[in-house]
Amino acid sequence: MSQQSYETSGDAHAAAHRLRGRFGGVLHLPGEAGYDERRLPLDPALDPRPALVAEAYAPADVRSAVFAAREHGLALAVQATGHGTHVPADGGLLLRTSRMASVLVDPDRRVARVGPGTLWADVLAAAAPFGLAPLSGSSPSVGVTGYTLGGGVGWLSRAYGLAADSVLRAEVVTADGGLVTASPQTHADLYWALRGGSGNFGVVTSLEFRLYPVARVYAGIAYFAIDSAAETIALYRDWCAGIPDELSTALVLTHMPDAEEVPEAVRGRRVLGIKVMHAGSAEEARRLLRPLWAVAGPALAGNLRPMDYAQAAMGGTAARQLDLLRGLPDPVIEAVVGVGEPVTTVEIRHWGGAMASPGPDAGSAGHRDAPFSIIADGVSPEYAAVLRPHATGGSFLNFLTDPARTATAFTPGNLRRLRSVKRAYDPDNVFRLNHNISPAA
Repeated sequence: MSQQSYETSGDAHAAAHRLRGRFGGVLHLPGEAGYDERRLPLDPALDPRPALVAEAYAPADVRSAVFAAREHGLALAVQATGHGTHVPADGGLLLRTSRMASVLVDPDRRVARVGPGTLWADVLAAAAPFGLAPLSGSSPSVGVTGYTLGGGVGWLSRAYGLAADSVLRAEVVTADGGLVTASPQTHADLYWALRGGSGNFGVVTSLEFRLYPVARVYAGIAYFAIDSAAETIALYRDWCAGIPDELSTALVLTHMPDAEEVPEAVRGRRVLGIKVMHAGSAEEARRLLRPLWAVAGPALAGNLRPMDYAQAAMGGTAARQLDLLRGLPDPVIEAVVGVGEPVTTVEIRHWGGAMASPGPDAGSAGHRDAPFSIIADGVSPEYAAVLRPHATGGSFLNFLTDPARTATAFTPGNLRRLRSVKRAYDPDNVFRLNHNISPAA
């Protein structure tokens, strides 16, 4: 479909006309002010041309948008920050929830309640005065809802599990425009599916989740000569088995920028980085890390120190390729150390801990038992071919950029159950411009 046809779509104009009388937010048609700014996701490779952008201010706006999209046959896409957008909303109705940002913290219950446009930075700031922390990700600019519904692997997940499993309830606008509460007591099947199945089942307008008593951590990243990488990874694969769940780590092999703000010792060089977050004392962390430092060291740059949890965001590797592995055998180590362009950064992350032993009330996020993930920022067929025999074949929704591989983010049993829940709540697959789970036949 051409851009011109988006601009002249009678269905889009009819949907806009219907919405203008009952929508409390702001509508943007092609050619109008604000349209080009609000149609774009974070990924610069996507250039979506929705027929209509609707910025919601309240749950009633969300319901009106769902009704209008269905009545006029427009595909419906939902976007807050755009971090998780991988399918363009060409010709559809793009519902923006970024204006629906709110945080309410109950320190006695250790619970936060947020709107769908809320960022992790908002929750961190609201929880910190009470010595509490959410199971947030690597970046405070990521939206809470999309991250959480996609599973949510963060630096506290080894200690407390996936963010999805900490969700207590969600208010959801379903495909028929209804507003329901999903919890263990009401719509329990929807409650299970949302916590890992992402935006396939409705638009979440409010999310309530647990907070944890973490005020200070020992965290940061240290950089070492790349010459020690192979030996350090070899030690890491065994060392990880003996560390407590409070310690989260990752090894990063990356090319540092040749820029003045980069320390001279690592400027323009390929280096080994060790990322660390310990929800405990600095002394204990240093003791646990000593074997790694003995092999990797001495450190060339970087800094690990005690800090507030809210300050400890360490960024993440842009995932173009993710593999989950049950170990780090020598061929994998050789591939990671020897990889070249177009891959410039590879991150080996230790999973396990509470993620690998969820309780009976866990959500639908899958593949929790792999102890390691390897993320690359580029796609190399040769590198992928070496890793493939050692990988589980599974993926994780938060890191998945290819919507065609959505099924690999779930166990076969969970996928079957998710498709059944999809049939019950969205049999016409209204919510399909995403990592789509199709309804069971």
